Amino acid sequence: MDTERIGLSRVSSFLPTLSFPCAFFDPQYRGVLDHLGYGNEGVQRGQKRSELAQMDDNTIHAFIKRLDAVLIASGHLFLWVDKFHIAQGIGNWIVGTSLDLVDFIAWNKDRMGMGYRTRRFSEYLIVLQKEPRKAKGVWKVHNIPDIWTEKVENRNGVHPKPIGLQGELIEAVTNRGDIVVDPASGSFSVMEACKIRGRHFLGCDLNG
Repeated sequence: MDTERIGLSRVSSFLPTLSFPCAFFDPQYRGVLDHLGYGNEGVQRGQKRSELAQMDDNTIHAFIKRLDAVLIASGHLFLWVDKFHIAQGIGNWIVGTSLDLVDFIAWNKDRMGMGYRTRRFSEYLIVLQKEPRKAKGVWKVHNIPDIWTEKVENRNGVHPKPIGLQGELIEAVTNRGDIVVDPASGSFSVMEACKIRGRHFLGCDLNG
């Protein structure tokens, strides 16, 4: 069974609706790699990435639609995307949901990536909120910058994400003891952030 089927089946079958204040989703797609054709699929750091099952737009939409269902009113979904998907837009991923885009964070990885023209230093986190859309009484941390610099030293996993940033976001929208959902956990950085912040974690991946 592939990654997306495992993750989506667990989100669909085991998670009750209207139950969780916060979820993260890092969909597995090639985005920039497929459209720019760097030719490193299977060479060094591109090898593990190329071996992963890829999610098409329909699969990503299905995940997001189900995550929308399990979030409580005014709950948040933090969606990781790359530069290609920022440029192309994600409107088709949230069609038919009650999610609205409410903020946007650029993560400066402090590590140069690929690019025919500019070289990529950043990934992007789209902040989606379930209706009713509001910040007062829901978002509790007010010093998170919209450009976040954090170098990931531990390279476990193909797409490791910044534990510090994710921890701050968890602190902002949840309370101690709450459950944070991540159905495509990858390097399980959200789990590590939950441990540090005193939250419970519920997530899975192909080998999780």
